[in-house]
Amino acid sequence: MKILFIGGTGNISTAVSRLCVAQGHELYLLNRGVRNVAVPGARVLQADVARPAEMTSALAGHHWDVVVDWIAFRESDIERDLELFRQRTGQYVFISSTSAYQKPLLHPVVTESTPLCNPFWEYSRHKIACEDRLTRAYRDEGFPVTIVRPSHTYDTVIPVPIGGWTEFTIIERMKTGRSIIVHGDGTSLWTLTHAEDFAKGFVGLLGHRQATGQAFHITADEILTWNQIYQILAEAAGCEARVIHVPSDFIARCEPSLRGTLLGDKATSVVFDNSKIKRFVPGFTATIPFSQGIRRTLAWFAADPARQIVNPKTHDTIDAILRAYGHE
Repeated sequence: MKILFIGGTGNISTAVSRLCVAQGHELYLLNRGVRNVAVPGARVLQADVARPAEMTSALAGHHWDVVVDWIAFRESDIERDLELFRQRTGQYVFISSTSAYQKPLLHPVVTESTPLCNPFWEYSRHKIACEDRLTRAYRDEGFPVTIVRPSHTYDTVIPVPIGGWTEFTIIERMKTGRSIIVHGDGTSLWTLTHAEDFAKGFVGLLGHRQATGQAFHITADEILTWNQIYQILAEAAGCEARVIHVPSDFIARCEPSLRGTLLGDKATSVVFDNSKIKRFVPGFTATIPFSQGIRRTLAWFAADPARQIVNPKTHDTIDAILRAYGHE
């Protein structure tokens, strides 16, 4: 298949790009060329999606079997893509988010039919608006959309909400014996998915005609508590974690920027039912447990000291929350 990725070199999408090439697809990556990530075998189209003239020039003469937009976050992005790809692709895949699912959940087992509603996180509400627009396009004009909702997927990021992700701050705190925050009492249930596992399910949907008009989430089946997640992270880093449990709503009051990612996502116990993706992609299963995957992630950080970003402001935020809660 001839496939276009808008983006394609990020935390999740790089693994998907590599698998597409490995399976023999003709993959094009459209991006601004600012990421120093090579996907051998992929072709590059350089353009800025915010510049219509550049996009029109880069896409001239092409028709795609599949287009995947990894960096669409607002309804205006969807309107742009509808204009660009009507009659020019056999399938359009939108990357949404499982954070769009109902918060708080009325049932802890999440299926693709769980309602979409998140009053806590603007990011999630924008994703819902994108889904709604694409659903109208499918119903009104037959636009061939497939919606995919990743959950907490990691590869080149540290998947914890405070001091992690692209930062190395959480590891530095643990290695130097400083206290870290675990939201709530640490017993809520969560799922972490390695990008290479996500890729297996995702690539299986590309070109799948019966996936048109459908939505899927793709996650691992391993269920961990947040206490277990931080314990596994500390073991992989070769240190111990000095954990202080702080209620999520208290954290959000102290640091409003964390309200969405906690109250709108990670503070809620979630168990994902992956039966739908397994029906559409027979044989799909996640095989990388977090205990293995996080060691690979930390090895990636260790390979280049420039990746080990320690943010003094994050230290200050964590210390301020702990002081407000009566610690340190």
